[in-house]
Amino acid sequence: MYKKNAPFRYDFVGSFLRPENLKKARADYEAGKISAEALTQIENEAITALIAKQKAAGYHGITDGEFRRSYWHLDFMWGFNGIEHIELDHGYFFHGEETTHGSIAISGDIDGKNHPFVEHFKFVKQFEDDNTVARQTLPAPAQLYAELFREKNGKNTRKYYPDGEKLIQDIAAAYRTVIADLYAAGCRNIQFDDCTWGMFCDQKYWRSRQNAEVELTEIAEKYLRLNNLALENKPADLVITTHVCRGNYHSTWASSGGYEPIASFLFANENVDAFYLEFDDDRSGDFKPLRFVPKNKKVVLGLVTSKSPVLEDEAAIVARIHEAEAFVPLDNLCLSPQCGFASCEIGNKLTEEEQWNKLALVKEIAERVWQDK
Repeated sequence: MYKKNAPFRYDFVGSFLRPENLKKARADYEAGKISAEALTQIENEAITALIAKQKAAGYHGITDGEFRRSYWHLDFMWGFNGIEHIELDHGYFFHGEETTHGSIAISGDIDGKNHPFVEHFKFVKQFEDDNTVARQTLPAPAQLYAELFREKNGKNTRKYYPDGEKLIQDIAAAYRTVIADLYAAGCRNIQFDDCTWGMFCDQKYWRSRQNAEVELTEIAEKYLRLNNLALENKPADLVITTHVCRGNYHSTWASSGGYEPIASFLFANENVDAFYLEFDDDRSGDFKPLRFVPKNKKVVLGLVTSKSPVLEDEAAIVARIHEAEAFVPLDNLCLSPQCGFASCEIGNKLTEEEQWNKLALVKEIAERVWQDK
């Protein structure tokens, strides 16, 4: 089942539950109790142990579990020149829970020179072997753009970038810089994590958010163009995938609805090699939108939830894979959890043992379905 790059028949999205000593170290660093060097050493030890566990579980992709981040998206955004860390009055409102309040603000022209995530990748790269490849997860450019117009952020963004097109071009160029630097560091697999499309799926949320002032088509086309601009002139042997879900915070979710409203934009036209998609419950809709996926692209079915420790019924998952086969050939399908296990450092409501049990189930099912592939 192994080939040189993702997606793999059995796969994962990227983030893992943080060990308690790592959580404590990050809190101690924020409180000024330990140095940055001490925190890095603890992070290095935790990531080394995690990668060993990923290999022992039989997985072919290795990641740092996002152990150096508080958030799946904001830490990367803070790494750009021209973007600073701010705290808002409130977080995102998920189903029954509010997230922490971090966000971003522009402080100058945006560029991607000397992004710290390149060094983070190099640490993971050293653990590659004949059976594994290092993957770097990043929030999609559209996610950065959306965050810059979140609530009061928009006023500050327009102050620095009164020309909206220049903002789009600068974000795309900043991403191209980071992608080029990652490639030079040996990265051949980058994953764009992108929840912007999830809000389009939730039509009730979209109507409330936009107050009917902006058409979905207008924004969707803008996000699509931005993501594709960031991928212009990428090396032919660099695999770019994208993960699209509806929010994942402490086992809660942000939006509901199938992929139909965005399928003709995202699936048909985004210049990525594969889509990691959320299909773990009724909120995710059916497989019909997959009819827009081009024949040369792959779909990783997120049929096993990372939000709950309860193990899925194997036969039911196998049946759903074959349902998806009506729209995407089996040879172009893969299996994974619907999202990471800890999109933010708080993590989902399951134990590390239960996390690995989920991944063992994914592998077992994939080997059953694609035994001859």
